[in-house]
Amino acid sequence: MTVPAARTVLIVSDHTGLTAENIARALLAHFPGHPLRYVRRPFTADVQAARDVAQEVRDLAGRGERPLVFTTITRPEVLQELQSASAQVFDLLTPGLDVLEQEFGQPPARHIGGHHDMHDSSEYLGRMEALDFALATDDGIGERQYDLSDVILVGVSRAGKTPTSLFLALQHGVRASNYPLAEDDFEREGLPAPLVRHHSKLHGLTIEPRRLHAIRTQRKPGSRYASLEQCEFEVRRAERLFQRHGLPIRDTTSASVEEIAAGILNSLRRG
Repeated sequence: MTVPAARTVLIVSDHTGLTAENIARALLAHFPGHPLRYVRRPFTADVQAARDVAQEVRDLAGRGERPLVFTTITRPEVLQELQSASAQVFDLLTPGLDVLEQEFGQPPARHIGGHHDMHDSSEYLGRMEALDFALATDDGIGERQYDLSDVILVGVSRAGKTPTSLFLALQHGVRASNYPLAEDDFEREGLPAPLVRHHSKLHGLTIEPRRLHAIRTQRKPGSRYASLEQCEFEVRRAERLFQRHGLPIRDTTSASVEEIAAGILNSLRRG
């Protein structure tokens, strides 16, 4: 069976491109089975830069490919240059800006990276502080600061604790710490000593042992740490610990960090 070639998805922005890529991936996730190749073209802020991207699109078209282009560019002359290429271009901001212009009765400020401006500097600084806190309490270090944590993620090594902690901090300003379970922690019935006073903040992360085995093998191939037997043992004992102490459990096997974080945020809001 011939595997179809990946279709190019160009992410074009006058700033970092994070917004455009997030929207593109959210939309394209509804069309599984189509192999895609994401190509980022950030800081496409002037006509010449847009011409370069348009030429790239024409080169792809010359090889028989019709790429998808997702853009958050708002300057009309730059956007027009991009739209001159033979591709399906998704203008992610202009339609919404046009509606809001009618709603507010005034034209939008179409300056570069406008949706990334730090109009609320206190919110931005709060996220940066939360990120520093997550790094300072990552992987079991800084346990004396757990009193200041909003949430503490608990799980075996490579279960997704660190990326989830950093995502919660950077995107939502949540002070997220994480604690790695070691074999010593499985030898007792109670919670690890640093966690005992913080039961209400604890969230257990689990993962399917074979997936954990694959992840650890990439890191330390052939080691006891990466063996399937060790992965099965640790996951089984960790889940038993979570259940014994009534911790909310989230399976990270096939969930994205956004999905894991959303579940934790919902729990925090209900609390």
